[in-house]
Amino acid sequence: MTDNDTSTCHVNLDHVAVVLHKPKAPENIGAVARAMKNMGLSRLILVAPVTPDRDRMLKMATAGATDLIENLTIYSDLEEALAPFQFVAGTTARTGGLRRGIITPRELARQCLSLSRRNRIALLFGPENWGLTNTEIRLCHTLVTIPTADLHSLNLAQAVLVLAYELFQAHRDAPPAFVPRLANSWELETMYAQLRDTLLRINYINHQNPEHWMMSVRRFFNRHGLRASEVQVIKGICRQIAWYVRHGGDNPPPPSP
Repeated sequence: MTDNDTSTCHVNLDHVAVVLHKPKAPENIGAVARAMKNMGLSRLILVAPVTPDRDRMLKMATAGATDLIENLTIYSDLEEALAPFQFVAGTTARTGGLRRGIITPRELARQCLSLSRRNRIALLFGPENWGLTNTEIRLCHTLVTIPTADLHSLNLAQAVLVLAYELFQAHRDAPPAFVPRLANSWELETMYAQLRDTLLRINYINHQNPEHWMMSVRRFFNRHGLRASEVQVIKGICRQIAWYVRHGGDNPPPPSP
């Protein structure tokens, strides 16, 4: 099948991983594995789990999902865990402030129809008691909330099941449009670090709280999605600006390689 052939396209569930950041209870991890198995997801990643007791995980995973527990990957650092992914969807029950442009699980599933063909997607869930922090959501390309009635919080496995269900339904439904391979999280984070330093150097953003100002920049790029080659262009522009500032602007910098 060619990249432009959409006649048999659907969500590529093999390209979707569930990432649990600092999960507290092994039983919840096991329940997540069972929910994933129900909906055709097979890759589970843990970041700094509080109690990584696989025996307790297996009790809740039941026999059908033991392979997910046996093959899960554990990281100590969230940025390292997300580095290979081109698209990170973070989950949140809180809105407002930095948490803007929040979409529903169904809207996420529609995006993944196209994205999952050539890109790896991470569904990121925070700790059971407080969720993802503002520092952690900066690593996300979109934020997802599950609409509820009066009680806003869901059990971790329930939240995973809702997102996984919508992806599974999209997997069975309409074909998407073509989306290219995007820059992964590691490529983007190195670009954002260089861009932040450049904007600080030219006094474009506030020196007291640069990450707050960078959130607007991140939201802008996340709306469009950057290819790896486009990330290199932006980093090249930053290098040229840095050269110009260091040399006082007297002479034009040499062409960027």
